[in-house]
Amino acid sequence: MARKTGTKKEGDTRGIFARLFPREYDFNVMLEAQADRTVAGVRLFAAWLETRPQGNPVHLQEIETEVDHMRHDMEEKLISSFSTPFDRQDIYSISRQMDYILNFSLETAKEMHAFGVPPDPYIHAMTGYLLSGTECIARGVHALDEDKAEVEKEIRHARDSYNALEDRYIQGMAVLLKTDNAMQAIRTREIYHHLRDAGRAMRDTLDILHNAVIDLA
Repeated sequence: MARKTGTKKEGDTRGIFARLFPREYDFNVMLEAQADRTVAGVRLFAAWLETRPQGNPVHLQEIETEVDHMRHDMEEKLISSFSTPFDRQDIYSISRQMDYILNFSLETAKEMHAFGVPPDPYIHAMTGYLLSGTECIARGVHALDEDKAEVEKEIRHARDSYNALEDRYIQGMAVLLKTDNAMQAIRTREIYHHLRDAGRAMRDTLDILHNAVIDLA
């Protein structure tokens, strides 16, 4: 929704400017839908880690493709839209970084399946923190147009999840570098790196979301 000045004269029409240049698309709703599907994808990835034997993560691929279509549709609308609820670059960047979270989750699953890397406690832990942080992002996106304090709270919680993910990455790498099985260590390191990349995409999403909150304040 557009930011309102709150004057009685404008009312529901949002003034002369709004009548001349009406909002064509609801980008808040689009971001909310993408955030929800991103959470669904990361949740599916976490559930996939619990399966035995671990098959090809085709269902995760389906969600990732669906979110790609959502993002591309939003980008096309951003180009053609006259007005947006907040900075259009922030809208684009939040959408793009959320997509990276899901992309790296899918790549992690595909490489685990291809390389024969079983989930260890560090993979489970990093994925759990990735999921909790992504859930915070989704709640923050839903509150973006209504409760800035709630968004800030979710950002803080998500940053805690990111920091915990980084800690588990370091702990896992410290153990991995002491193993005698060099080839398995190399394969597992790739998995750790992808999960860390997903975490960094989550961190970058939070930074842009925070910037959007500041602009709307």
